[in-house]
Amino acid sequence: MTTRRLFVAGVLLLAAALPLLAQQSTEQPNAPAVWTPKQEQEREKGQEPPTTFKVDVKLVNVFVTVVDQQGAPVAGLVKDNFRLSEDGVPQDIRLFAKESELPLSIVVAIDSSLSTRTNIKLELESARRFIHEILRPQDSLSLYQFAEAVTELVRFTNDMRAIDRGIDRVQIGSATALYDAVYLGSQALETRHGRKVLVVITDGGDTMSQVDYAEALRAAQGSEAIVYSIIIVPIESSAGRNTGGEHALIQMSNDTGGKYYYAGSTAELDRAFRQISEQLRTQYLLGYYPKARVSDSDFRRLEVTLVPAVGEAPAEVRDLHARHRTGYYTSAWH
Repeated sequence: MTTRRLFVAGVLLLAAALPLLAQQSTEQPNAPAVWTPKQEQEREKGQEPPTTFKVDVKLVNVFVTVVDQQGAPVAGLVKDNFRLSEDGVPQDIRLFAKESELPLSIVVAIDSSLSTRTNIKLELESARRFIHEILRPQDSLSLYQFAEAVTELVRFTNDMRAIDRGIDRVQIGSATALYDAVYLGSQALETRHGRKVLVVITDGGDTMSQVDYAEALRAAQGSEAIVYSIIIVPIESSAGRNTGGEHALIQMSNDTGGKYYYAGSTAELDRAFRQISEQLRTQYLLGYYPKARVSDSDFRRLEVTLVPAVGEAPAEVRDLHARHRTGYYTSAWH
C-alpha cells in the first residue's frame, strides 16, 4: 500500500472513532455514594477507581431506625426530619434514603452451650422461620454456633437449603464463648457491602471468651454491624441467670443501633424475630462527610435527632425515637 493510501486510511479510521470517543466522554457513570470492598481496597492502595476524585474525608453512613412509643417502626419521614451531629458539631446530610434497598448481610450466632439444651430446638425452629422470612435474593446470611468454641456452620449465602442444613448441624457444647462470637461475626461482616446485622441468640452469659466485652464491642462498631440480642430467660428468677451478661448485651445492642429482646417462650421468640424483620425493612440511611474537628480522639460520637419538617406540627415527631450507632472509630478506615 502506498504512503498516500496509508494516510487516507488513517484519516478515515480516526473520523469513524471520533463519535464513539465523544459519546464515552459524555456518558461517564457517576461515582458511587457507597464504596464496594474492591473499590475501597483500590483506594487504600492509591489506585483510584475510574471517574472518582480523591478526597481527604470519607462518607460516613449511619443507618437509623425510627420507632414510636409502642416500639413500632415509623416509615414516611423525609430528610428534613433528621439532624445529625458528630462530637456535637452539626453535619450536612449529603445522602438520604428511606426503606433502603441495599443488600443485607446477616450473621446469626446461636448459643449452643450446655445451659441452652432445654430450649435449643425451639430456638432453632424460630430462627429458621425468621431466616426464611427475611432473606431476599440480594441478601446473604452466615450461621454461627458458639459454645466452648465458635463454629461457622454456613458461610455467607442465600441458599435456603444450605442454611437449613446448617441449622440441623447445631450441637450442644459446654461453655459459652459469647464475646468471641460477636468479635468473629463482626470481623466476617467488616468487608461486606450494604447493611450489616448481627443477631445473637443466647441466655446472656460469657464463660470463656478469648476477647473481652470492650474488644467485642469495638469490633462490632468497627464493622458497622447492627447488633440485635435475643436473650433467652425461661425462668425469670432462675438462680443461674447471668444478669451481668444480659446488661452487656443490652448495652452492645444500644451502642450499635440495634435492640435487645427477652424471650421465654416460642411465641416471644417469634415476636422478637418478627420485630427485627420489620425494623430492617424500615430503615433510613444518612450519609455525610465529617467536618473538621478539634479533638484527637479515635472515637467519634454520633447523635441523630428528629425535628418537624416544613409544615409539620411538633407533635408529629415529639414521641418518636431514633436508634442508631453511637459512634465509630476512625482507625477502622485504615
